[in-house]
Amino acid sequence: MEEMADRVRKLLFDDPNIAEKKMFGGICFMLNGNMLCGPVKNGDMMFRVGKEQEEEALSREGAREMDFTGKPMKGFVFVSASSLEVDARIYEWIALATNFVGNLPAK
Repeated sequence: MEEMADRVRKLLFDDPNIAEKKMFGGICFMLNGNMLCGPVKNGDMMFRVGKEQEEEALSREGAREMDFTGKPMKGFVFVSASSLEVDARIYEWIALATNFVGNLPAK
């Protein structure tokens, strides 16, 4: 989990609107106070893509519904670590999540 968090930090380090917050027993990266993404214990990543982009997100390699509580959470997806071996793939997911989260009101 920490290795994935370090990779995300390197991609987001120069954005002053990004903050880290401890959530769900791990780390979550926040954009303007709104949840953007975060690594999960098994090495996968969670991304907040919004309901409008969820279908497209789920069609991508390695993506599946986020069912953290056993019930799918709309607008969120898990992405397998194996599909994120290249940093460019992580960046593509961050861009998709930012497309949604960046339009939310700041908290």
